[in-house]
Amino acid sequence: MAFTLDFERPIIELEQKIHELKTLGTHHKGKGMHLDLNDEIGQMEEKLQGLRQQVYKNLSAWQRVQMARHPKRPYTLDYIAKFMTDFVELHGDRLFADDHALIGGFATFEGIRVMVIGHQKGRDTKENLYRNFGSAHPEGYRKAIRLMQMAGKFHIPIFCFIDTPGAYPGIGAEERGQAQAIAYNLREMSKIPAPIVAAVIGEGGSGGALGIGIADRILVMENAYYSVISPEGCAAILWKDRAKAPEAAASLKLTAADLKGLNLIDDVVPEPFGGAHRDHDAAAANLKVLLKKHLDELLKLEIKPLLAGRQEKYRRIGLFSES
Repeated sequence: MAFTLDFERPIIELEQKIHELKTLGTHHKGKGMHLDLNDEIGQMEEKLQGLRQQVYKNLSAWQRVQMARHPKRPYTLDYIAKFMTDFVELHGDRLFADDHALIGGFATFEGIRVMVIGHQKGRDTKENLYRNFGSAHPEGYRKAIRLMQMAGKFHIPIFCFIDTPGAYPGIGAEERGQAQAIAYNLREMSKIPAPIVAAVIGEGGSGGALGIGIADRILVMENAYYSVISPEGCAAILWKDRAKAPEAAASLKLTAADLKGLNLIDDVVPEPFGGAHRDHDAAAANLKVLLKKHLDELLKLEIKPLLAGRQEKYRRIGLFSES
C-alpha cells in the first residue's frame, strides 16, 4: 500500500472510491451495459474538493514537517532531471571517501553552466541505507566545499538543494571531524566568489542543512522546514517527551511562511495543491521559476558587492530589543 500521512487518509480513501466508481462505470460500458454513476461521482468529487480545501489550507507546522518527510517527495536528483541537463556527478573529498548522502556536480540550467550540490535520500530501505537517509558524513561536507571552491575559481553559479534531517551523528563521523567540517563550510561559503542560491526542498535540519546553506538567496519550499533542531529533538530536550513534537514544531517557527515573516529567507516556493509529492512536474516548474529569477538578479552583480551583500545578509539575522 502506498505511504499515506494520517491527515491525508480521508482524502486518499475518497479518491480511491471515486476511482473505483469510474472504473466500474467504464467496465459495464465496455460490456454493453448501461450503469449511470455520474450523479454519485459528481457528489463525491464535490465532497473531495471541500475536504482537500479543509485539510491543505489549514496545515499545522507539524503537518508540514510530515509533508517535508514524505517518501514520495521529489529529491535533489529528481529536480536535476526535471530542469537541468548535462549533469556530471563528481565524487570524493580527496581525503577519506565519497559520501552518497550528499551529491554534486556540473550541470546546465537554462543555458548557464552551474555547480549543483544537494542532499539525496532514497526511495526504499536499500537505497536509504546507501544514501544514509540523507544524513551526510564529514566527507560529504568536505566534498561539497571542494566542489564549491572549484566553481568559485571560474565564477560558476552554485545551487544548493537542502534536504536532510541533520548531519550524521555517529561515532565515526565525530571522529573524522563532523563539527569542524560544517564550521569550515560556513566560513568558506561566505567568501566563495560566485553566486549561491540555496533551496530547502524538504527537511532543513540543524547544522546538517546549514553546512551547504550559506547563500546569497535562500528559498524554502512551501511544505519544507528549516530549523536549528528537529521537532522531536526539541521535544526530547524541553519536555523529555518526543510525543510533544507537534508543540515543538509550532514553537520553533520552522515553516516557510514563518521564516519569511522573520526575514530569514528570501522566497517561498509554492507547491502544487496537496504537496510536492502529488505532482513532481509542477513542483519542479515552480522551483525552476524562482531559481531563474534569483540567479538572474545575482548574475548582474560584480563579485565584490556580491560578497559584501552575502556577509551583510547574515549580519542582519536576529531580532532583539534593549530595555
